[in-house]
Amino acid sequence: MSPALVRPRSGKIIAGVCAALAARFGVPKLLVRIGFVIFGVTGVGEIVYIVLWIMIPKEG
Repeated sequence: MSPALVRPRSGKIIAGVCAALAARFGVPKLLVRIGFVIFGVTGVGEIVYIVLWIMIPKEG
């Protein structure tokens, strides 16, 4: 069973969104970060990141 979707206190760069998604889906953090950079170039990555930053709770 995958861990809950929470932003970690360690292992993050900005807000922990990529680290949370990587832990939840079992993929490398670097791969998730590269995905956000690619989506950022197309113009939707920043918006999605900010929305996820607001929606994903911080680790207790």
